[in-house]
Amino acid sequence: MIERNSCSLMRSGIEMLIWVLLTVRAPSMPSPSRQPHRALARKMAAMTPPLPPLADQLRGAMNADDFRDYMLAFLFLRYLSDNYEQAAKKELGRDYPDPNAIGNGGRSSLSVWYEQNPGDVSAFEMQMRLKAHYVIRPEHLWASIAHMARTQDGELLNTLQAGFKYIENESFQSTFSGLFSEINLGSDKLGKTYPDRNAKLCTIITKIAEGLAEFSTDSDTLGDAYEYLIGQFAAGSGKKAGEFYTPQRISDILSAIVTLDSQEPKTGKRKHLDSVMDFACGSGSLLLNVRKRMGPHGIGKIFGQEKNITTYNLARMNMLLHGVKDSEFEIYHGDTLTNDWDMLRETNPAKKPYFDAVVANPPFSYRWDPNEALGEDVRFKNYGLAPKSAADFAFLLHGFHYLKDDGVMAIILPHGVLFRGGAEAKIRRKLLDDGHIDTVIGLPANLFYSTGIPVCILVLKKCKKPDDVLLINASEHFEKGKRQNYLSDEHIGKIIDTYQQRPESIERYARRVGMDEIEANDFNLNISRYVSTAKQEVAIDLSATHKELVEIEKQIRESTAKHNEFLKELGLSPLPAPDR
Repeated sequence: MIERNSCSLMRSGIEMLIWVLLTVRAPSMPSPSRQPHRALARKMAAMTPPLPPLADQLRGAMNADDFRDYMLAFLFLRYLSDNYEQAAKKELGRDYPDPNAIGNGGRSSLSVWYEQNPGDVSAFEMQMRLKAHYVIRPEHLWASIAHMARTQDGELLNTLQAGFKYIENESFQSTFSGLFSEINLGSDKLGKTYPDRNAKLCTIITKIAEGLAEFSTDSDTLGDAYEYLIGQFAAGSGKKAGEFYTPQRISDILSAIVTLDSQEPKTGKRKHLDSVMDFACGSGSLLLNVRKRMGPHGIGKIFGQEKNITTYNLARMNMLLHGVKDSEFEIYHGDTLTNDWDMLRETNPAKKPYFDAVVANPPFSYRWDPNEALGEDVRFKNYGLAPKSAADFAFLLHGFHYLKDDGVMAIILPHGVLFRGGAEAKIRRKLLDDGHIDTVIGLPANLFYSTGIPVCILVLKKCKKPDDVLLINASEHFEKGKRQNYLSDEHIGKIIDTYQQRPESIERYARRVGMDEIEANDFNLNISRYVSTAKQEVAIDLSATHKELVEIEKQIRESTAKHNEFLKELGLSPLPAPDR
């Protein structure tokens, strides 16, 4: 997260950039003041936004989602360019031209070296491909693109398009292939003709370049800004946001749970995780939250899968922007339910991948096609298929299948999985009978961008010690916002501490429930059946109450008689005697 002292270093340039980005969001987007990057959010919220007309002019006919894709791609190009130039400077050493000796004209040090050493370019790019894992031509660097935008160069669009293709085609394929495929620079949303589109890009890039001019190139700072912007765009996307973003406060809970020791959470965080998997990773924010908790060297490799191509590209950019090396993560574009990732379809037990931690926030109650072939799939065969109307348990079983024996899985699902009947009841009972459901956490309503319904977190383990299920009812523990509710540090801390300490009972909040009681309730895990948040009514002692009323009646009669004596002395009419 961006700390207060980091924010103090941001000058007016980046403030302009953030406002250009955020004020083009959908009109209903909430204030950033409730988002997790608090210092940055407070700084933005305190500003008087001077740019809405400019933002509207920049966006034009584009909706917020399209504009987001352009903005984040340009921010990413700036990051790649800065990293590449630093790597080139290190590689060339003394041969790297002095940038202060170069005249105006938008030329970079690297462009000068290319002009002076045409015969060495091929060998240099080969070396950069090995060390940096990607290649950017001098004319495609952000500094060159920004200069072309400032000077209204008519070839900006073509140059930018060529640059994106060059990075994709001349870099390590697994990480950079198709990375900019959804950035359509020929879209009519930018303009009907090439000159119109080129002019629009010149305006947009010039304004972004002004904002980025003084911005830190540090990957943590830039990555946090990228994550913050994704969150802001997610807030403005409403229901669409469920496709790509898990609110950071919810991610904090999942990441804390899966990084604790699986058998003895009380002993604290694990020192190292060989692998972490999110099979519906969206923009990768949940995986990055786990990495942040473990530290940059605390995870061997990060794995993710995403079906939406735009979101898949966002996830890869997000990883790189947070300083995750391309050798440290693998994001696959494909369908989780049909399991089309060859790595996961490995049949050799010795090579089949299993993960220390599995986290996920899959689409809720997703309609799917559970055909006969899937009924024989190793992921589902022992449990049965989730119904066509809701793939919630299909997602859960997919992730659980690839969990290590000593691993921990935490998944966000709608409350319906806890009590719905039919095929889901059979799957739920099988998981309970086998001792795989460790903890159920009920969260408050209206925490997510994509839905207002309350959701739950299921914690699963293949091998767990307690012969019971911990149920946490946190449904009433939240801060109310204007459009969305949110969890404070105290709320999150209480959930994590309760999971970690696993107490027998906390009144109106949590309880360990034995399997006999769950079976007596027909394996229904509706949390309120076991942990009610209702305050117990005070028992009324009718005998004591009757005596109290009799005494009060007696006092009334005595007071009335005394008062009537005073009235008689004054020659006034007495009060009527109280009814007997």
